[in-house]
Amino acid sequence: MKQSKNELDVDSIGGQEPLTKEEEIAISEFIRSQKSKNKRHPEKTNVSMIGRDKETA
Repeated sequence: MKQSKNELDVDSIGGQEPLTKEEEIAISEFIRSQKSKNKRHPEKTNVSMIGRDKETA
């Protein structure tokens, strides 16, 4: 059975005041560092099946 989603009646999430310039810079640097960390580890591929022929019984 699928659960129904409860919608919240909110205008914004977080504080009422906008981000300060320092907070914007800190968030940007964090996102940039996370992206660079993800690029260091390329997606793994299944190399065990490359070059193998199908065997028949």
